[in-house]
Amino acid sequence: MNYDAFFAEKLAQLCAEGRYRVFANLERSAGSFPKAILRHEGESREVTIWCSNDYLGMGQHPSVLAAMHASIDRVGAGAGGTRNISGTCVYHVDLEQELASLHGKEAALLFTSGYVANETTLSTLGKLLPDCVIFSDALNHASMIEGIIHSGAEKHVFRHNDVAHLREMLSKVEPGRAKLIAFESVYSMDGDIGPIKEICDVAAEFGALTYLDEVHAVGMYGPTGAGVAEQLGLADRIDVIEGTLGKAFGLIGGYIAASARLIDVIRSYAPGFIFTTAMCPVVAAGALASVRHLRSSNAEREGQRRVSAETKRRLTDAGIPVMACESHIVPVLVGDPVLTKRITDELLERHSVYVQPINYPTVPRGTERLRLTPSPLHTAEDLDHLVASLVEIWGRLELRKAA
Repeated sequence: MNYDAFFAEKLAQLCAEGRYRVFANLERSAGSFPKAILRHEGESREVTIWCSNDYLGMGQHPSVLAAMHASIDRVGAGAGGTRNISGTCVYHVDLEQELASLHGKEAALLFTSGYVANETTLSTLGKLLPDCVIFSDALNHASMIEGIIHSGAEKHVFRHNDVAHLREMLSKVEPGRAKLIAFESVYSMDGDIGPIKEICDVAAEFGALTYLDEVHAVGMYGPTGAGVAEQLGLADRIDVIEGTLGKAFGLIGGYIAASARLIDVIRSYAPGFIFTTAMCPVVAAGALASVRHLRSSNAEREGQRRVSAETKRRLTDAGIPVMACESHIVPVLVGDPVLTKRITDELLERHSVYVQPINYPTVPRGTERLRLTPSPLHTAEDLDHLVASLVEIWGRLELRKAA
């Protein structure tokens, strides 16, 4: 077999479909977010980022940077091993205690990413729970899907946010079997929010564990930034809350918060935790500072909500097809992968606005889009420029406008 020719063919197929991904070489400058320097083919220029998951700019916050500098000076760079073999340090322990407190749980466990947290926890629970059946929302993140698949457990996918469909599926499972419902609070591509209370009600009725992915909500919702479950007063009804340190908290890493026994089981049985080098202490120190700051400060959340609402209003008034959503995310429907890529290329090349195209398999075919993530650090001038740039492109390309 000509392996190289096979790989070339697969890449050519992605290019033809407009789904080949190009990484922007961005140099973020401390204190200047959302501005960054784009480096390409030996040239560099300033651009404005409108698609970062650093929703609140905490990756640039002075308290976070100070904590990381102090950590480097105190303990050095790397963890030195897995958590079991010399890799656990004071920053890991303090951060896990802080995260458990944040969510009102007995314990928490750190992972190297939110993806690893989901894949590892769900696969381990599905393997360990006797005769387990897992129920998964149709729009769950790829990391949750992979974890469920790797668990080997029986699985059922219920229609997105359709509690009646979930209940129908649960009613067909033998009462004595272990059951787990996996779902999200904020769904990152459509920006809608899951029916947490209703799912908890159904879970209680059928004796199922609840597993809630709050990665796009932690730091963003609730009086202390613990997520949508906190905002709704439902955190005590969730058995496992999964979150990330890589979005609103501005760093990298993932975690779960749950009962002490459940956390201990994952810590003791999950290969994805046991055999992975521990998070660098400097990252844990920065995340700890970020979580502590956002537990006591609402300024960042309030600023983000204002900019997000204004972005939706301005774009809608200009006829740009903003998809209806109730969260901080601003999705703009295009519906064609090649066209989506062309729009984002022109935003970058003509207007120095960086937005990454969102295509299949991240979203279903025919729903390709721009995914804008306003932050409290985007200025009125930044928003003016974004709106004017999109209006210019929509008009010149004669794209469909919102009714």
